[in-house]
Amino acid sequence: MENKVSIVGAGMTGSTTAHWLAEREIADIVLVDIVEGMPQGKSLDLSQAMPVIGKDVKIIGSNHYDATAGSDIVVITAGLPRKPGMSRDDLLTANAEIVRQAVLETVERSPEAIFVILTNPLDSMAYLAMKVGKLPRERVIGQAGVLDSARMRAFVAMELNISVENINCYVLGGHGDEMVPLTRHSNVAGFPLREILPQDRLSEIVTRTRKGGGEIVSLLKTGSAYYAPAAAVAQMVEAILKDKHLIIPASVYMQGEYNLKDIFFGVPVQLGRKGVEKILEYNLDESEKAALEKSAEAVKQTNEAMLKLVKF
Repeated sequence: MENKVSIVGAGMTGSTTAHWLAEREIADIVLVDIVEGMPQGKSLDLSQAMPVIGKDVKIIGSNHYDATAGSDIVVITAGLPRKPGMSRDDLLTANAEIVRQAVLETVERSPEAIFVILTNPLDSMAYLAMKVGKLPRERVIGQAGVLDSARMRAFVAMELNISVENINCYVLGGHGDEMVPLTRHSNVAGFPLREILPQDRLSEIVTRTRKGGGEIVSLLKTGSAYYAPAAAVAQMVEAILKDKHLIIPASVYMQGEYNLKDIFFGVPVQLGRKGVEKILEYNLDESEKAALEKSAEAVKQTNEAMLKLVKF
């Protein structure tokens, strides 16, 4: 196949991403992990599923980065998952070194690749990836907004008993507890969410969206979410490889947009074959601007902590 996607980290999120991508039949797939035998076993299992679903996708597993050479897209999911009681920022020290090493190894072998980052704390890890890899901002994208927006859509669908296809929700900001669900811009079949849901119910959905990942962590007890994050990555990869010019919320490097600079932050972006094609700016009211500023401050604090730990 012409396209090649390498996934660094063959745990539940990485392997599920491979699953979603294989079903789309848009690229050959490489799974890389340090655990001997795990990426090989999962890739073999997934390869044996291809005849069942009638897809011609080459899937290989490896413990060595050489297998990633010539990748069009590198997805980094490697890192420690959250455990109950942990925040995304608690993962900073361990995951920063994991992401740093993964970027250096894959950039060397795929210098033109686009990077999709999923490791938490997401916005800081995307920042680290861009700086370490000396990459243009168009080629580093953090997956967060698609996931957070999907969670909000799911909660609205549960509340109203309406198809998720009729629901459009937009969550911006950092991928953390200060994320900003834009209730004013979200709608059900064009009807503003604020007109359909009572304020108390809408507020509960906003809170549940912000705590969506933590809710799953507390239920699983030994891991974090992987089905929805992996599906979100697959949507982004498909948009890039198919040059769809798809507009989604994602974490990208800010250079003055929304009055923010030198941080990765969740905003609406247009994705195509070269990565980020443009950043779109909503007309925000004062309360929305204040919420974004608060979220940005939380991201900046995490970045400052990271910069004390990692040298570029």
